[in-house]
Amino acid sequence: MIEFSKKSNLLERTEFEYPLQDVEKPNMFRNLFPYDEVPKIAFNHRHVPMNMPKEIWITDTTFRDGQQSREPFTSDQILRIYDYLHQLSGPKGVIRQSEFFLYSKKDRDAVYKCLERGYKFPEVTSWIRASKKDFELVKEVGLKETGILVSCSDYHIFHKLKMTRKQVVDHYLAVIKECIETGIKPRCHLEDLTRADFYGFVVPFVRELMDLMDETGVPVKIRACDTMGYGVSFPGSVLPRSVPGIIYGLNHHARVPSHLIEWHGHNDFYKAVQNSSTAWLYGCSSVNGCLLGIGERTGNTPIEAMIIEYAQLKGTLDGMDTTVITDIAEYFEKELGYAIPPKTPFVGKNFNVTRAGIHADGLLKNEEIYNIFDTSKLLRRPVRVAITNTSGISGVAHWINAYYNLTDKNALDKHHPVVKKVKDWVDNEYDNGRVTAITDDELLRETEAAFKAFDKSEEHIG
Repeated sequence: MIEFSKKSNLLERTEFEYPLQDVEKPNMFRNLFPYDEVPKIAFNHRHVPMNMPKEIWITDTTFRDGQQSREPFTSDQILRIYDYLHQLSGPKGVIRQSEFFLYSKKDRDAVYKCLERGYKFPEVTSWIRASKKDFELVKEVGLKETGILVSCSDYHIFHKLKMTRKQVVDHYLAVIKECIETGIKPRCHLEDLTRADFYGFVVPFVRELMDLMDETGVPVKIRACDTMGYGVSFPGSVLPRSVPGIIYGLNHHARVPSHLIEWHGHNDFYKAVQNSSTAWLYGCSSVNGCLLGIGERTGNTPIEAMIIEYAQLKGTLDGMDTTVITDIAEYFEKELGYAIPPKTPFVGKNFNVTRAGIHADGLLKNEEIYNIFDTSKLLRRPVRVAITNTSGISGVAHWINAYYNLTDKNALDKHHPVVKKVKDWVDNEYDNGRVTAITDDELLRETEAAFKAFDKSEEHIG
């Protein structure tokens, strides 16, 4: 079939035949995944066009995938975090959905409490096993959509499910039809997609799902799950690892509209954020993640990271209140006992703290020189310096000004007597063998003493 594309203003071939390849032996892609070696990234130099959707958004799996990585949240903790997600999402609901378990009474109680809030965003959805009993549970709770696991690599089909490709397609379709008959919209989680036979299994299976959608009129979402973090964003890389290739193939060959495609990434190879942004750029409307990147193994895509990515790509925050990110980080650390690595971008206690003396000197002259953006305004996190033997007198001056909120004419420069006195104390500490950073409590004590001494000297001069 040839159709005129309003996006490219060209005639394009749109109908491709990709029959299911019901192989006898699993395709493990050993040329890419040898297992006893580091996985390979190969290239075929086939480039696909960027296809950024008009509208993009974020979905949340903190209470599902995130909760699998830690001790379970209580119902009250879930409600509090859900409130934070709502605040963070803003009036346009950039964080559009949040998914929940329904298996325990505690989980269901949390869902009921969240539903009672009456928020439009994030919409409460569920994740269940593929069974009629679980569908009834979703219906009983009153949810309109649920995720369903449909593993798609031969690793899972042959070795976990012990089926053939044809058998597993028939099984999945029967389960999804039951879901639709129950009155629930299915969200199909294509587990382990970045190790799957894309054109031999994924595309023909998803085409059948799109045919089912056309037949029933019920939307069927496709969640592209990079379960092991193998996805790569490089143009011209080969499937099944190519994120541009996956999103293009789902959109163009499997005929899935952008608004029904969702990317779910893991961070095993440090690529979760990069791959999620790439999915947006190549035609996926929705990116799924967890607050603070919690999740199995190395974690999921951090929601706070994607909020900043959203703003960079769209040129606007669309009303999202990014200061809530700091509230969330503090809640996780103080109330949940979760230790955030101190150098974690946007939420770690040291993410905008510098220890280099030359950097501190630049910060003292103009904060923009060494700060990524106005972290005071956007995150309620003023840029800070940590005082060590390399911080220099400018670092001490910056610490004092930041701690006491001294700005403009009130700010102390590096020649001020108070700054010099505190710097002399710091130098003496390291001259006597100290190797650790100076703590804020110590600096506060010495600064207060220096101010008192300075005030007395001013009185004496007067």
